[in-house]
Amino acid sequence: MGDIMKKSLKVGYIGAGANTEKHHIPKIQVQEGVEAFGVANRSIESSKRVAEKFGIKNVYPNWKELLKDSEIDAVCIGTWPYMHAPLTIEALNSGKHVLVEARMAMNSEEALEMENISKKNPQLITQVVPAPHTLPYDLTIIDWINEEMGDLLFLDMRITTGEFPNLKSEMHWRNNRDLSGNNIMHMGIWYEAAMRWLGTASSVNASAQTVVNRMKTGKIFREVTIPDHLEVMGSMSVGGKYHFTHSNVLGGGPIADVWIYGTKGTLHLYDNQTSSEVSSDNSFSMALEITKPDSNIKWEKLNIKPENIGSWRVEEEFVNAIRGKEHISHTSFKDGVKYMEFTDAVRKSWESASEIKLPLR
Repeated sequence: MGDIMKKSLKVGYIGAGANTEKHHIPKIQVQEGVEAFGVANRSIESSKRVAEKFGIKNVYPNWKELLKDSEIDAVCIGTWPYMHAPLTIEALNSGKHVLVEARMAMNSEEALEMENISKKNPQLITQVVPAPHTLPYDLTIIDWINEEMGDLLFLDMRITTGEFPNLKSEMHWRNNRDLSGNNIMHMGIWYEAAMRWLGTASSVNASAQTVVNRMKTGKIFREVTIPDHLEVMGSMSVGGKYHFTHSNVLGGGPIADVWIYGTKGTLHLYDNQTSSEVSSDNSFSMALEITKPDSNIKWEKLNIKPENIGSWRVEEEFVNAIRGKEHISHTSFKDGVKYMEFTDAVRKSWESASEIKLPLR
C-alpha cells in the first residue's frame, strides 16, 4: 500500500463506451497522482481515437496485452456484460485493482465467481459502478425509513421509458441475451437502489412479456428474448411486500414512480424534470413527498439536509480505496452478487411460472 501512496497510479481502460468516456476516464484523470496509462477498445482504430481524445499514451491491440503490462495498477472495465466476468477474473489474477461497469455480470454464477476471486485477493480493490439515479436522495430516504416509516407494508415501484412499442427498433446490446445475459431493462439499477433503502427480497413471482419480439441488426431481423415489460412481486426480507413494474412499451408511463408504505408513514418518490431539487451526474431530478396518520393524508415535501445530499463519487472512491483512504460503499461485489441473484430469480420465476425463494445459494 505504501508504494501506491508514493507512486503515480496507472490505470488501463478495457472498453471505452459512453459511460467510460463521459465519466470514468476524465474523472479518474483529475485525481491527483493518477495517470490514464492505456486503452484497449473493440478495435485498434477506436482505441486510438479514445487515446487521442484523452491524451492516453499507450494503445494495446487487445485486452490481453493490456493486462500483461506490469506497469498498470488498476483497470476500468467498460465493456458489455458478457465480458465482465472473464476480464475481471483475469485482471485480478494479474494483480490489478478492478472497477467494472454495471451490470456486474451475465448471471449470478459469474458474479459469484468474480466475488470469490476477489476474496482470494483481498489486497486488491474491486468495485461495480453503482446505480446512479437516486444517489442524491438515498441518505434522506434511509433516514425517513429508520425514523418515520414504522414497519414496511409495501414497496411499489413503476419504472418505464414512457415510450410506445417501436416495431422498427434497431437491436441494442441490452436486447441481446448473448451480450446482456439475464439483465432486464432498468431492473437491476432500481433493485440495487431498493436494496440500499430496505435490503433484499426474500421471494420472487414474475410475469414477463416481449412485445417487440424481433429487432433489426443491419438488414436482418433477430428474435428478442429479453422482456420489454415485466411485473415482479414478492416478499421483502425485512417484512412487507413489494411490486415492481419495468417497461419499455407503456406509452406515457411514469419514468420513475416509487411508493414506500409503512405503518407510520408513506413516502412518494417520483421523477420531476421541472424540479429544482438536488441532482448529480447520472441521477434523476426527483421529488420526495411524505404523509403520516395524524396529517389527514396531507402531503408535504420531505426536506433534504445538505449533509445528506449524495453524489457521483465512483472514480474518486475507487482511487481513494486503492490508497487506503476509504472503503468502497457503492457498489461492492458482495452487493453485486445479491442483485444478480434477484435478476436470475426473476428469469427463473417467469419461465417456470413459480415462486422463487432468495437467496438462491
